[in-house]
Amino acid sequence: MRPAAPDAADALSTATRAGGGEANALPHSVRTRIDYGRDGLDIRLPEGDTRILEMAHSSALARVEERLENLLQHPIGTPSLASLARGRENACVVISDITRPVPNRVILPPLLKLIEEAGIAVDRITILVATGLHRPNEGEELIQLVGEEIASSYRIVNHRARERETLAYLGDTSAAAPIWIDRIYVDADLKIATSLIEPHLMAGFSGGRKAICPGLAGVETMRVLHGPELLAHPRAAEGRIEGNPFHRQALEVAHKAGVDFTLNVTMNDRRQITGIFCGDLEKAHAEGVAFAEKCASAWVDEPVDVVVTSSAGFPLDLTFYQAVKGLTAVLPIVREGGAILMAARCEEGLGSDEFTELLLNMGTPDDFSRRLREPGFFKIDQWQVQELCKVLSKVSVGLFSEGIPAESASRLPVELIPSIEAGLEAAQSRCGTRLAVVPRGPYVLTRLRSEGA
Repeated sequence: MRPAAPDAADALSTATRAGGGEANALPHSVRTRIDYGRDGLDIRLPEGDTRILEMAHSSALARVEERLENLLQHPIGTPSLASLARGRENACVVISDITRPVPNRVILPPLLKLIEEAGIAVDRITILVATGLHRPNEGEELIQLVGEEIASSYRIVNHRARERETLAYLGDTSAAAPIWIDRIYVDADLKIATSLIEPHLMAGFSGGRKAICPGLAGVETMRVLHGPELLAHPRAAEGRIEGNPFHRQALEVAHKAGVDFTLNVTMNDRRQITGIFCGDLEKAHAEGVAFAEKCASAWVDEPVDVVVTSSAGFPLDLTFYQAVKGLTAVLPIVREGGAILMAARCEEGLGSDEFTELLLNMGTPDDFSRRLREPGFFKIDQWQVQELCKVLSKVSVGLFSEGIPAESASRLPVELIPSIEAGLEAAQSRCGTRLAVVPRGPYVLTRLRSEGA
């Protein structure tokens, strides 16, 4: 995932990094690599007060397939998947879309084999892509998601949140959100959700209930759950589960829709599976979150002046919409008035038409906040602009990207920079020299020691 620097003089020693959740100062000017697109980006850091924040080292699981087969038979808080599948007429297996690097080629074959051996035929199994409000994944992307053999052997369907006729109404949440869920899932006899557990800018951590909501939810559901009031809550943030209103509402939706079995994984910085958490929707997810939090947390003693980060590379930096997560992830460790410099390839540009229109016309953060409060105002993807406003209200942002259309550059609310090095020189002269570098962006849970967890 991150090849070594070309020569020993430029290489970072392991002692200079925040592995294990610690942040250490660099002894001299070095070159390091941050996630960017499909290949990464080499950058040179100046001498001075610099910290590298990374995920704690976690080894890849050995004998993953064998381990997974055992865990499917001995899950957390539920009977075995085989016993759950026996006597069922059909099954729906939910998978994440292309924006999440879930190792479907590894986890799906043992799961599908077990379902079939329990008596559910291949033609009675549907793989449902939990797109949420994202675009569908078609053609080569489906092969990329699940592998050619599965793509050619199973019925694979994209969730379509905007098509009311594909959804079923299941009542309302306690926050008066109408629960609209993909009808294919609702009508399935056996409901299985797979996912990746990692820090998430609104939900605290992904995985578990998020495969259903927003994964399979309709626009009207997300209009409330991604609404400005809920997302303004201080606990609707990375690493926060307890007291997080988004988490509570998404869990309500998932319980209403029904989940018979979940399969969650965690991954390290090489995108190797480090943990598998199967079984009950809440219990398996809670165990996975505890493990992910321990691995992802990296600490600094006090806020820094400048952060250099990424949006974790492909597929998370396909668009600027997704890349916003790289900014919110490091916001806790930047001082008020500081700066964030982010590298995000954005090979598909800014994002959806709705997001692009909102972004290029947002005005100041205060301007956009006022628009959100206007009666009846609602636009698809407004929540990601709201998250960006949280960042811009505190710090300035410089973006290095080779995928942003030139015609959009002058209208962006962030500054496009010619290189991370050029942006860093300007930011440090303006804001100060205390620097943190977060090569993997939103995969790292950045925290201040003074504020605890």
